[in-house]
Amino acid sequence: MKISRLILPPLDNNCYILKLDDECIIIDPASNYAEIINEINDKKIVGVIVTHYHFDHIGALNNFDENLIYDINNLKEGVNTIGKFSFEVIYTPGHKEDSITIYFKGEEVMFTGDFLFKNGVGRTDLPGGNVTDMVNSLNKIKNYNNNIKIYPGHGDYTYLKDEVINIR
Repeated sequence: MKISRLILPPLDNNCYILKLDDECIIIDPASNYAEIINEINDKKIVGVIVTHYHFDHIGALNNFDENLIYDINNLKEGVNTIGKFSFEVIYTPGHKEDSITIYFKGEEVMFTGDFLFKNGVGRTDLPGGNVTDMVNSLNKIKNYNNNIKIYPGHGDYTYLKDEVINIR
């Protein structure tokens, strides 16, 4: 699987394009539909995953076929498959009640939206945020392999082992 990152407005959001053979999945289409499509090139879009519904993560969402959109409402917690992609969905509320984390075990990569960042965790003071939920979600995630590479919704990637110190 090849992972590309686009840094898009309005808040320097990370939009990820995952490519596998002739298919791709888009994670958090923040904005700039044309740039996303240009990055996809000739791959077939099999899914668009929303880690949570804050405005800065979904600006280009309306440009995609609604049958290709996946989120907490149609992804079960546990193993899911979209096209050739198989991954685990982890419900991680705290930053927002609809926050999910996407984990590709074979590649040891995790897409955390605004739940977990390099050197920090997501805010809980915005609408939908909840400190207790965040603590519970962080406790859940710290049980995963420490070598997992974390791809957050903003900023640079990190590794779970480097962020465990933020999980109290």
